[in-house]
Amino acid sequence: MTTLKMVLEEIKKDLMQKNQLREDTHEDMRKATSLSKQAILLIHQKKHANAEKMVKAATEKITKLQKLAKQYPDIIYCGMFSDALQEYAEANIFLTLIKENRLVTPKEIKVPSIEYTLGLSDIVGEYRRLSLDTLREGDVENGEKYLKKMDEIFIELLALDEAYMLVPGLRRKTDIARKIIETTRGDITQEVRRKALEDYLKHFEQTQIKLKPKKKK
Repeated sequence: MTTLKMVLEEIKKDLMQKNQLREDTHEDMRKATSLSKQAILLIHQKKHANAEKMVKAATEKITKLQKLAKQYPDIIYCGMFSDALQEYAEANIFLTLIKENRLVTPKEIKVPSIEYTLGLSDIVGEYRRLSLDTLREGDVENGEKYLKKMDEIFIELLALDEAYMLVPGLRRKTDIARKIIETTRGDITQEVRRKALEDYLKHFEQTQIKLKPKKKK
């Protein structure tokens, strides 16, 4: 005969197992997020091989979590996993754009459409950083190229039309992206003007030297 104590003991055992699983999976989610962020930093440092290793390690964590989600969807599908997927998508998109100059698809990296779209929107900020790095190196041309890519991503996100409203948090991210793009455009415009003035002054100085009369001996 099943007693109340036996039933509650079984419930306790199940709850404790689920709690342990929740802790383990949350740790994997944090690790996947961390690995993805490290990959993005390594891309900026032009250490693409190391970035690929970080993305691969993140893929292992994400794949493991997605398998567990089939059995424990209530534990896996939480806000933390969504954040991990967004960061993972961003790392994959950014790495592929920089290395292969193409856009990786949600199916390729096995990321849901919503998390993929939110990860894509964050790429605008990564391109701003690239643009600023090139401006510091005096490379205005590449700075403008990165700005063009930022504009392209932003415009295409807005063009989602009705689907735009089906991605929670996208409006906030595109508002941030708009400000980032405007600021970057201002930085590039300022650098173009500075460089033009610098070139003019150099030309003027060289002209003055040529026009300066030579002293008679």
